[in-house]
Amino acid sequence: MSAREAARAGAGHVVVIGGGIAGLAAAHRLLERGVRVTVLEASDRVGGKLLPGEIAGVRVDLGAESMLARRPEAVALAREVGLTDRLQPPATSTASIWTRGALRPMPKGHVMGVPGTASALSGVLSDEGLRRIERDARLPRTEVGDDAAVGEYVAARLGREVVDRLVEPLLGGVYAGDAYRISMRSAVPQLFQAAQAHDSLTEAVRAIQTKAAAAPQQQGPVFMGIEGGVGGLPLAVAESVRARGGEILLKTTADGLNRTSEGWEVLIESQALEADAVIVAAPAPEAARLLGTASPGAAAELRTVEYASMALVTLAYRRADTALPDGSGFLVPPVDGRTIKASTFASQKWGWIADEDPDVVVLRTSVGRYGETEILRREDADLVSVSRHDLREATGLDAAPVATRVTRWTDGLPQYPVGHHARVARIREHVAKLPGLAVCGAAYDGVGIPACIASAYAAVDQLGGDLRGVQELTANPVQSLHGGAGE
Repeated sequence: MSAREAARAGAGHVVVIGGGIAGLAAAHRLLERGVRVTVLEASDRVGGKLLPGEIAGVRVDLGAESMLARRPEAVALAREVGLTDRLQPPATSTASIWTRGALRPMPKGHVMGVPGTASALSGVLSDEGLRRIERDARLPRTEVGDDAAVGEYVAARLGREVVDRLVEPLLGGVYAGDAYRISMRSAVPQLFQAAQAHDSLTEAVRAIQTKAAAAPQQQGPVFMGIEGGVGGLPLAVAESVRARGGEILLKTTADGLNRTSEGWEVLIESQALEADAVIVAAPAPEAARLLGTASPGAAAELRTVEYASMALVTLAYRRADTALPDGSGFLVPPVDGRTIKASTFASQKWGWIADEDPDVVVLRTSVGRYGETEILRREDADLVSVSRHDLREATGLDAAPVATRVTRWTDGLPQYPVGHHARVARIREHVAKLPGLAVCGAAYDGVGIPACIASAYAAVDQLGGDLRGVQELTANPVQSLHGGAGE
């Protein structure tokens, strides 16, 4: 029986390499179809960049903290693994941007920072910057071609101030990247599609807004969290996988992949694990290493994927010592020269954090962007110190925290430069030549939790011969908005 026949018949054995949310979601879906599954995870825990933790006796997320709810995959999976009663929307949806020396309300009426009218960014941009936006309607068409850098295209139409003050911090919250390099087609697909159809960028944004207003009203919040932390999701999925008979092997590194006459063998130390099919749900460098022999073409493409590193600084204060502005936190444009790129007022954003200990207030900051290495070489105490400095400058918070934690995500966020969609298509073209092999994860179709799960489900379908999922994701990546691990 071939790998495809085994998958269709609900038989056979599939090895999933990688125990992050993508690998676990793939294993969960395979078990639903009656396939025997073994998950290999090199580290001592599952979950990848979804990491539950604790500070001052309060449960918190030390990685990604929210998931986009307007895409169905993440919330649906949470419900499937018994987390329905723990799903919680943010307690507040208002946020600020710390720019030009003050905390200013996050503007409304924009698409990833790109406004439909100049007035939408009043207060954040200078008068000169607002006047530059108004020139867009009179400019000749700017072709986007097969892809374009978000920052370069928006700056050409509306001026650099729009990019530097709003687009850059919003995209940086998702990718920890550089807006002038990030692919519009992959990172903001709805904006790319609208830009292809309109001469004016502000007109394109207004068309997006009109279409959204005319569509049936979507119910429920844009984002969702989980009581106790989103880091509980992979733990619950892993528990469900084990309950269904799946095997999860921690501290187990896959050393190589070999194609055999019967399927695949996965090399683990001195033994070979036989499989009818394999899903590689590991980061791009690890995937490249594993596919080096079986698919040199895919491996070569995967080696070109770059990553950004970042750190999250979590701080706990006595409530009596704090007086924070309203809202869920703020973003920071790099052009303002601050160290932190964002801060989340976790106790105000998530009701369950405030409820766990009403006398404790939890905040977190993020530092590090693509290409920034010096800041991340500093000691934990230094990162806490610069975070406290910027928090004091932004909010006036001058109290000493009662506890701090620094979580480093080295090479944690894949970058989506111009041409990313074409690279993903080439990787999948190479992989498709090998029956019983599929890839998934944040390096391909979006860095948010729903995107990773959608990628996993498409990989499972591919093993069964259904390519519609991977074709749709390759053509139309999942916009991650502001719900990625770098938020």
